[in-house]
Amino acid sequence: MRAKPQSDLRTGFTTGACATAATRAAYLALTTGSWISPVEIILPKGQRPSFELAETEQGPDWARAVVQKDAGDDPDVTHGALICVKVSFGPTGEGVRFRAGPGVGTVTRPGLPIAPGEAAINPVPRRMMEAVIAQEPGPGDVIIEISVPGGAALAKKTWNPRLGIEGGISILGTTGIVRPYSCAAWIASIHRGIDVARANGEMHVAGSTGATSERVAQIHLGLPDHAMLDMGDFAGGMLKYLRRHPVARVTVAGGFGKLTKLAQGALDLHSSRSQVDLRQLADWAGRPELEGCNTAMEVLSVAGPLLAADVARRGRLTALEVLKGTDIELDTLIVGRDGRLQAWADADGGHVFA
Repeated sequence: MRAKPQSDLRTGFTTGACATAATRAAYLALTTGSWISPVEIILPKGQRPSFELAETEQGPDWARAVVQKDAGDDPDVTHGALICVKVSFGPTGEGVRFRAGPGVGTVTRPGLPIAPGEAAINPVPRRMMEAVIAQEPGPGDVIIEISVPGGAALAKKTWNPRLGIEGGISILGTTGIVRPYSCAAWIASIHRGIDVARANGEMHVAGSTGATSERVAQIHLGLPDHAMLDMGDFAGGMLKYLRRHPVARVTVAGGFGKLTKLAQGALDLHSSRSQVDLRQLADWAGRPELEGCNTAMEVLSVAGPLLAADVARRGRLTALEVLKGTDIELDTLIVGRDGRLQAWADADGGHVFA
């Protein structure tokens, strides 16, 4: 079945956009005593979406508004989450301050755009919330506390634990818009993972195409969680960023099919954007008749483990071409579906695991 065209998919809104709408509503209630819903905000690129409030609450010196996140047709783990913002008056002259409530994480490691000890509310959402406070009449000295019920559980499905963000999700978004199945969002997460590894002095990182290859590579290499990169299909996105932000060593790990695509020159390994050339793979095996096989794994099952070693070697050469001009050491690992290491390649060539 072909993937649904991007134009048919419904866009949504980021946690940062939802928090900004809730902030504006709560601040207006705090300063005027009145609630508005829907509440309109201006996104960084000028769009003016409106958000319905799911809940409101108010005390003598605070107001709390809730917006339910709609991620559109993107399979976002925070789709449907309640973004709760409590705005209260702060000390005179201190401007806007941010706090992490329950379900919103706190940064604990360097390397992210927010300093350790701060609430995991990214710079663009912070600026958006500061802007809605500044545009409304009032003192402007406020404390913005964001909470997300169930956010700690949701965060376990994100990169946050690996990045050193503890206690919940992050409030994110650079445009305010969620694009369904966004490659850019995944690649940005890879970049942040590299930043955190470098900032914590980890100079060997490993990018894996999936959960099995990551688990096996981590055990084999003895690397900590923050050195493991969920590369997925975006080998090029990882390698190009490493070229500009180098480490001493990088390992690329994945299954035979994905590494075959890399060996054949593909940097985006997704099935909709690259395919294994079975004729070329059969030629590498020295068995032209294997061109008639259905999959790369079928070719491997007939040709044997030396083909895996050759693919690891060729995949390494493709990756090295992206890293040209750097001193980064590179090796590749091929992991079987059964979780066993099949082959690896380093500067000495391709090798088979006994």
